[in-house]
Amino acid sequence: MIEALLMAHVLFGVACLLAALWVFVDVLHASAGNLVRIRAVSWLGAASMWIAFFVGGYWYVTFYKADKAIILQGPWHFAHNMVMETKEHVVIMLLLLATFLPIAAMDNLATSNDARRLVLWVAAMVAVLALAMDGEGGIIAMGVKVGLLSK
Repeated sequence: MIEALLMAHVLFGVACLLAALWVFVDVLHASAGNLVRIRAVSWLGAASMWIAFFVGGYWYVTFYKADKAIILQGPWHFAHNMVMETKEHVVIMLLLLATFLPIAAMDNLATSNDARRLVLWVAAMVAVLALAMDGEGGIIAMGVKVGLLSK
């Protein structure tokens, strides 16, 4: 069960990342023909981010206490003290940006350079933050592994 939750968390987080990249590339070539797809994929990215947030939040509240103890007893204290603490706060910015993306994409991106520029920046920030969250999750998982191997 725990592994399935973690894999779902990662899966939906990566889906958000891929959706943001897709939106970014589509907006670079925005036309009347791809506006519906841009809007649909941006909604998909936002929904994926919310699912990842709730699945990860449930896992954090229910199961992270044991992992935290293992990390803090091992040599990689920073995996919790710095990385998890950072992830807990930065993920809120990612959630807000991913939620804003479909709202920003509602404008006519084929004719408005300002709207297109805004969506490009938001999609890029979502992609970068999602990639950072994925990397931080890897460091946290490695902190648990190193903690278990050092016993």
